[in-house]
Amino acid sequence: MKLFDVYPLFDLNFIEAEGSFLWNDRNEKYLDLYGGHAVISIGHSHPTYVKMLTRQLHNIGFYSNSVRIPIQEEVAKQLGKLSGYEDYEFFMCNSGAEANENALKLASFHTNKKKVICFTKAFHGRTAAAVAATDNKKIIAPINETDNFIFLPFNEIEVLEDAFKNNEIAAVIIEGIQGVGGVQIPTTPFLQKIRTLCDRYQALLILDEIQSGYGRTGKFFAHQHANIKADIVTVAKGMGNGFPVGGVIISPEIEAKHGLLGTTFGGNYLACAASKAVLEVMESEKLMVNAKEMGDYLYQQLKEDEIIKEIRYQGLMFGIELKMPCAPFRNQLLQDFRILTGNASCPNTLRILPALNISKKELDVFISAFKTVSKLNIKKNEQILFC
Repeated sequence: MKLFDVYPLFDLNFIEAEGSFLWNDRNEKYLDLYGGHAVISIGHSHPTYVKMLTRQLHNIGFYSNSVRIPIQEEVAKQLGKLSGYEDYEFFMCNSGAEANENALKLASFHTNKKKVICFTKAFHGRTAAAVAATDNKKIIAPINETDNFIFLPFNEIEVLEDAFKNNEIAAVIIEGIQGVGGVQIPTTPFLQKIRTLCDRYQALLILDEIQSGYGRTGKFFAHQHANIKADIVTVAKGMGNGFPVGGVIISPEIEAKHGLLGTTFGGNYLACAASKAVLEVMESEKLMVNAKEMGDYLYQQLKEDEIIKEIRYQGLMFGIELKMPCAPFRNQLLQDFRILTGNASCPNTLRILPALNISKKELDVFISAFKTVSKLNIKKNEQILFC
């Protein structure tokens, strides 16, 4: 049997990792500025993370949700305290797509309605309802096609009210910051208008913070920059620092019933140990403060570069839109400087999603490499870029 070929792969085999660095099977060192799609939040192989997971594995790794698992309650309490959602409730699952699937189901159960507003360039996952709310027809199979999802233009306030007036809306789902869409940041007035309309029309606001949450933007959740509260928040990626874990943060207004949601592996002991480690390190090392400071530093160092058309960022979530396609630029950073970065659905956007404890010294390595590659490409493409 061979692997189902669905991933375009770099010819890299990493066998060791620490902090913001990876080593391959040739003992070559790489700087990781992508964290496997914003998953590595507290750095690779953080000592606290390794210690807590190892200790938990020695005790017990798994039992189902048919028994009490007190460590789940500990995670919920820590998460509530750090995120500012202390009066909400928490359901643990395994991934971001699963979190969004459960969030959409909860909204429909609670409102007894089925229409959902979502937005252009959105990405919410690849499962049934989550992929239907995703703005990419290439990954929506015929079985997932439905008219329950209404796509509106992102960051355009004017069209929102008509959509609510003309449909029975169960929920609005929106990313705190669109990641795959190229780090598109919702404006404060846009988010506040959605909140107002959800209240007026008895719809729920679902904030997908799977990539933009867990301290990445300098606040625990990106939507908190707009001073709003969601009815449901979905989390994953940075929550487990590499261990598969996701969750749904749920308003106390939404009633829980036995059998309403369920999962076999969600909230297992190891997932909880990973989640606890991340929260403890985030708090003790003040990683939200570092994310803001390092993000502002990176922006200041790059903002005048001639090859950049626009930088969209909050904290350590960066979309650097170039005046040329991103792919060759990204490949040069990888091949010539051994720096891992990401791309986006918009072909000119380079995505930077490093660990939240990255240092100025490590960012300087990237800044120097970026400027070198920029100069080479400006010289090579001067007539195309600046005609």
